[in-house]
Amino acid sequence: MALRILGDRVMIQVDEPETTEGGIHLPESAQEKPQRGTVVAVGEGRRLEDGTLVPPDVEEGDQVIFAKYGGTNITDEDEEYLILDSDQIYAKL
Repeated sequence: MALRILGDRVMIQVDEPETTEGGIHLPESAQEKPQRGTVVAVGEGRRLEDGTLVPPDVEEGDQVIFAKYGGTNITDEDEEYLILDSDQIYAKL
């Protein structure tokens, strides 16, 4: 991976559902925006006013639930990812 994530940001590979639970294939325009994914890169964390470094609560490989419309979509080496602030992650699975 050529990208290095900075600060309090996290890069996620988003889980993309392709069919409904009944097995019906939905076109991309009809699918809900996914909210689950796998953490693939983590920044060093955020610095407090006193200079203390606070690392993010997630690590590479964690399965997470994140904000539905948060972050920035990017493509790296033909793979699509989402970069978002660590506070936009709601839970680890």
